[in-house]
Amino acid sequence: MTSRAGAPFTVARALADLEALLTAPLPESGPAVAEGDPETGEWTGTGGDGFRVVPLWEGDPLTGVYGPEWNDAEEAAEAHRDALTRELDHRWGPHHAVPLHGPLLRRQQGEPVDPLFEALFRQDLYGDLVVWGPVGGTGRWAGVTVGHSDGDAPLVLAALVSDRPVTAPDDDR
Repeated sequence: MTSRAGAPFTVARALADLEALLTAPLPESGPAVAEGDPETGEWTGTGGDGFRVVPLWEGDPLTGVYGPEWNDAEEAAEAHRDALTRELDHRWGPHHAVPLHGPLLRRQQGEPVDPLFEALFRQDLYGDLVVWGPVGGTGRWAGVTVGHSDGDAPLVLAALVSDRPVTAPDDDR
């Protein structure tokens, strides 16, 4: 669960959250650390070596949801990502896709992956990234992704900001 559980999705709020993230301090070094709400323990963000990842929206739990209802939930999450992507493309120019299948395969084989990708995977954010950068004179890169941990977990739309380029590894498989 994330700190966004139960909150409706709006492009305006997601934009505001992402723009605030663009100007917020980023950890200069160190391992990725996931943070949670002190009272509920719900995930509020992860900061690591030059990056930060935060939830923007969380869907309903998918316990007992199958077939067409599952597809509807997945399509709704992707529609939120796509609506945000269209607005960001308008503001920042065309995005590029960063597939995560290569880093995920390496991780599953016990090989090290970029700390940003590892932080995403630890929050069950396995969806490909939609990335812009550098953004608006900040020198930072921004991205969004959708993911979930298993068939019963809610889908989560998350944003990331990094002070270095977010690209697929050269040796992507």
